[in-house]
Amino acid sequence: MTKQIEMTDQQRTEIEAAAFRRLLKHFDDHKEVQNIDLMIQANFCRNCLAKWYMAAAKDQNVEVDYDQARESVYGMPYSEWKDNHQLKATPEQLAAFEATQKPK
Repeated sequence: MTKQIEMTDQQRTEIEAAAFRRLLKHFDDHKEVQNIDLMIQANFCRNCLAKWYMAAAKDQNVEVDYDQARESVYGMPYSEWKDNHQLKATPEQLAAFEATQKPK
């Protein structure tokens, strides 16, 4: 049995925030990984993270719109990221994505 780690709520928040920042850096370092690939493999993508970010802000009574949330996740305006890093989805990617959307 694993021993529960003792930490304060503040420490937990700081650790979770650091892990989230590391995830964003990992995504930033791997721009070649397309959102559709993330959706196929993990059922979430950078845009999902932006929506979760926006919802978390709302929970804290902070107004963050979708464009602001995406800029926080992408590290730049979404339109810039899309123009510079997003490729058109291949027919194979689209088919794989569609297959993940069907109820099992």
